[in-house]
Amino acid sequence: MLVPSEFARLAVVHGTVATVSDPHEIANVLGLHGIDFMIKNSQGVPLKFFFGAPSCVPATSFESSGAHLGPAEIAALLVRKDIKYLSEMMNFPGVINNDKEVMAKIDIAKNQKKPTDGHAPSLTGEQLKKYIAGGITTDHECFTLDEAREKIAYGMKVQIREGSAAKNFDTLIPLIEKNSEDLMFCSDDKHPDELLEGHINLMIRRAIQLGYDPLQILKVCTLNPARHYQLDVGLLQQGDPADFIIVDNFNDFNIAATYINGQAVARNGHCLFSTEKGDTPNIFKASPVSMDNIKVPALAGTIRIIRAIDGQLITKQETGEAKIKNNLVVSDTERDVLKIVVINRYQNAPASVAFVRGFGLKLGAMASTVAHDSHNIIAVGTTDKEIVNAVNLLIKSKGGIVVVNGEEQLHLPLPVAGIMTNHNGQEVASIYRQLNTAAKKLGTPLHAPFMTLSFMALLVTPELKLSDKGLFDGTQFDFTSLFVF
Repeated sequence: MLVPSEFARLAVVHGTVATVSDPHEIANVLGLHGIDFMIKNSQGVPLKFFFGAPSCVPATSFESSGAHLGPAEIAALLVRKDIKYLSEMMNFPGVINNDKEVMAKIDIAKNQKKPTDGHAPSLTGEQLKKYIAGGITTDHECFTLDEAREKIAYGMKVQIREGSAAKNFDTLIPLIEKNSEDLMFCSDDKHPDELLEGHINLMIRRAIQLGYDPLQILKVCTLNPARHYQLDVGLLQQGDPADFIIVDNFNDFNIAATYINGQAVARNGHCLFSTEKGDTPNIFKASPVSMDNIKVPALAGTIRIIRAIDGQLITKQETGEAKIKNNLVVSDTERDVLKIVVINRYQNAPASVAFVRGFGLKLGAMASTVAHDSHNIIAVGTTDKEIVNAVNLLIKSKGGIVVVNGEEQLHLPLPVAGIMTNHNGQEVASIYRQLNTAAKKLGTPLHAPFMTLSFMALLVTPELKLSDKGLFDGTQFDFTSLFVF
């Protein structure tokens, strides 16, 4: 939720000297203009940002986004020296089935001798072999040791992820004993309140304190990514840029200072450089909605229910009895079956409505325009009135995150593409913490409720998700009906 320059101010304090970053979030909203914004914004700070060419904009054909990047746009990006790789190929059916456009993008990366990142949750066996054979080199979506070991055995690099919503470190860290050459660490999505506490350094500390070899751990998060992505970072060799950190000791791994290109950029928990706010590009064309727009006539008594899982991007598909009132299906707080809506932000269109379990709200509603990957408006709530109030607040501000409960409102505007802000990172983190606290007071048990909400629209992870066009079965990779007839 922070623009690169503000992210940098928080990250360098934790010893981060460089990132491998996929700008597909802003690309889904603003296309090439969004990627250019990210690169330009990052150039004003010492942290080294290495961006990829977004492979899937839009992520699927089953949702509405603000842009389309085809092979011509990918070719224009990958010839640039500041674009280091083809970022995660989420369209794994396209790779497996040899889709012409998908394979054209991968071939462009191969011709430029740049790697292609993967996205293959729960993909195994022959389908996995085909996916890797298509040219995919990494995956950060492993949920089990067996899954990760199979991918490594077939030649993939596995990125152990520990983000705000998806947390796979504890499950996958045993891989380091025999497979350190094939591993990297990543955060994937990390919200600003947690970034204040730490970044990749927290994974290093945990691994060391679990008893793993410190040199192997450091190789995983320094040498391995630098070599895989051919990054222009210092590796403490003659002639390299002087990129290094100073720590208090190898056990606690507290960062005393961070140096980039020989200059101190952070010391004792304080960033040593400042930033300017800069531009706030955006696109937002949705008009205010009413309760009539999100009503669900009761066509049957049984419905499909999205089961949200705390700490995971994947969901489960359940079925259950609908709560029906005045011949309409409504939220059922007693059974934790709440209405969830996704609304197209790029043009006026009918709302998409389904039901979700796991958010646990007893009052109010929460909504966001951070909704992977197309970043339409997503909201979950206990009543239609609360949902509509939350949605209309976001439409008025042209993007953000909000919690509402009657007259009470807490709102974090996100003026950059509706998914980021250029405001001070520590101030943003403070407001975000307040939002999380407010959501939990309404009843949610989720560790990161807004992060979890944002992934309810991520169609490329199974099992059941919701786009602005309808309820989506990620296992069958097609739409499905809300009602079970």
